[in-house]
Amino acid sequence: MGSFDFVTIFFLVAAVVIFLQLRSVLGRRTGSERPPFDPYSKRETVGETDSPDRGKVVTLPRRDADEEENPYAAVDSFAAPGTPLNDQLRALVKTDPAFNPKEFVAGARMAYEMIVVAFADGDRKTLKNLLSREVFEGFDAAISEREAKGEVVRSSFVGIEKADIVSAEVKDSEANITLRIVSQLISATYDKAGALVEGDAETVAEVNDLWTFARDIRSRDPNWKLIATESEG
Repeated sequence: MGSFDFVTIFFLVAAVVIFLQLRSVLGRRTGSERPPFDPYSKRETVGETDSPDRGKVVTLPRRDADEEENPYAAVDSFAAPGTPLNDQLRALVKTDPAFNPKEFVAGARMAYEMIVVAFADGDRKTLKNLLSREVFEGFDAAISEREAKGEVVRSSFVGIEKADIVSAEVKDSEANITLRIVSQLISATYDKAGALVEGDAETVAEVNDLWTFARDIRSRDPNWKLIATESEG
């Protein structure tokens, strides 16, 4: 027997030994094994029997009634159930299911700061994007009057101490929300000669405002615009 035949027989014997070892470890197939797991197929349950429709429909797990999402959960966590504000916000959610009061307040706080700073700087472009036409006309007139006098406003926005929704309503397709905003601001107005005519450049003043924002709930535009302002002193 040549060396080639010896090597061939050696590898054949080794292959048989390895096969027998693997068979003893992994077991034999008997035809009753479970098929490979398919994550997209319907899972079997105890007592389930075969049917002609089996495998044709993907059954999603059902949610219990208690697990159904409460569409007013965000409102109830913001305003106590049973209060007038809660009722008003719930009515708003009925017409605009995507509305979230906490997210609205966060956006209104940012808008408030942007509007106050833009008005002081005479930034009409920013104001036009954030104000209704009527409110913009009022702000624009005040800026124009200031410019005609040669006055300059120097201000520093310190921050918002409090911002609370005080009322909400839906008129036809328009949602209106009024907030009470307490902010801190340093503001001073100087004439063209540089003399102080209003405010204080070193004193932080507390400003109390009632601002009303509105949005057409039929529109795809998610932005709210300021439609009314009122100072509380």
